[in-house]
Amino acid sequence: MSNFKDTFETYDWDTLENEIYSFTSFDVENVLAKSRITLEDFKVLISPEAKPFIEQMAQRSSALTKKRFGNTIQMFIPMYLSNECQNICTYCGFSMINKIRRKTLSDKEILEEVNHIKNLGYDHILLVTGEANKTVGVSYLKKAIALIREHFSNISIEVQPLDQEEYETLIQEGLYAVLVYQETYHKATYKTHHPKGKKSNFDYRLNTPDRLGKAGIHKIGLGALFGLEDWRVDSFYTALHLKYLQKTYWKTKYSISFPRLRPHQGEVQPKVEMTDSDLVQLICAYRLLDEDVELSMSTRESEIFRNNIINLGITSISAESKTNPGGYVVDPESLEQFEISDVRSTDEIRKMIESQGYEVVWKDWDKSYSNFV
Repeated sequence: MSNFKDTFETYDWDTLENEIYSFTSFDVENVLAKSRITLEDFKVLISPEAKPFIEQMAQRSSALTKKRFGNTIQMFIPMYLSNECQNICTYCGFSMINKIRRKTLSDKEILEEVNHIKNLGYDHILLVTGEANKTVGVSYLKKAIALIREHFSNISIEVQPLDQEEYETLIQEGLYAVLVYQETYHKATYKTHHPKGKKSNFDYRLNTPDRLGKAGIHKIGLGALFGLEDWRVDSFYTALHLKYLQKTYWKTKYSISFPRLRPHQGEVQPKVEMTDSDLVQLICAYRLLDEDVELSMSTRESEIFRNNIINLGITSISAESKTNPGGYVVDPESLEQFEISDVRSTDEIRKMIESQGYEVVWKDWDKSYSNFV
């Protein structure tokens, strides 16, 4: 059976980059006159020449989002289970070469964190670990999901890529969604930033969403880490990946995240800067391409930026995030994976969202609805 790798290999990075940077304002005007935006049109909308049209794109993005999702914003929270990792990643505080105190939560500690998170009001949790298959492999994840599933309607994970059978095992335990970012679709740059560990296998990571689709997962989250390579080309590949998956695994739902490099232990400077206006342009371009895909915004971004992006296409947002294992109550001083920017409390974020005329949703209503269909 074919995988995304087959589609991926029909494209060339340099050719795409040249094409994206060659569009004119006339091309942008022609695309924005269309009622249906294609992948080819998406290239135009993320080009430098589309920058002066951001206001027009934003208005259309806002209208499409409200048409599909209504005046709602979903809130979720990450819970880091472990900072153990067997990979070397140049941009991550958990990288194996960083001399840090490692910690993996016990059952008791997991439940202490869960109790705190539930008291904040959350019903959707994202479990995060480093990539260490012996310490936090399938057996650990299976036990963790079984331990907390009665407390949350939606359990998502962002962990090491797994085999299809392993995903099937976790789905049976109550796993709802998996986030797996390619980081960058540029193979040479990927290798530079992932020199050692299982994550250095570009193709295995690239085909992870295929294994998830075949396993029957409810939702898959995609994204690239902006700063490693040209964000425009990486975003096109992410959109290409999305459209392939939607066509191949049409029963699965999808989300896109927009992580930009943040300060961490073991600095790596962004190769390409992505400005705030660039990020707004990209968010709007994704919404014009696909009115059904969920667009998610993390606490990596600033308070001001997150306030202003609510009305432009975002459908889910995290709050009060701790990026270290036990960061909420068990071990607040353990090492963070990266520094967050928006440090406001859950209640402050809720009030900000409501002040803009939106209703906060604490879980994914799509799953609740599907139980009655």
